[in-house]
Amino acid sequence: MEENIREILNDVNKSIIKFRGIYSKWSKNHNISYNEMLVLYTIRDNGYCTQKQICDDYLLPKQTINNTITSMLKRNLLEIDLNTNRGREKAYSLTKQGIEYASPLLDSMTILETKAIKKMGILEIEKMILLLTKYDNLLIEELDED
Repeated sequence: MEENIREILNDVNKSIIKFRGIYSKWSKNHNISYNEMLVLYTIRDNGYCTQKQICDDYLLPKQTINNTITSMLKRNLLEIDLNTNRGREKAYSLTKQGIEYASPLLDSMTILETKAIKKMGILEIEKMILLLTKYDNLLIEELDED
């Protein structure tokens, strides 16, 4: 492998792992699992979530998210959302108790993210998103050909 490509891969991987690690650390600091944070994050952005949606969005195993959703159902944080079910695919939304639980967590995360975005600038964030999405798609393409 060319040395400059190895250095670039190392820098990209470190950045991505550190980025995910920041969210993992935030989750730990707020006494929730990283996967639970992803469920709440998805509901914050969409109003509901499905197991498939989270697995597809974050490339996580179905069993992992199933365990997280099952735990949140048992704790009365989630309920099946009959208005957004997709055939056999169950959709979940927050219960009243779930809203009370999630609101301060999501508000805390949103404040943190908003401050970082304002410091970096919307245009820079938009460029980053475009480039990461392009890189993701190219990696998936290569993986599918592998």
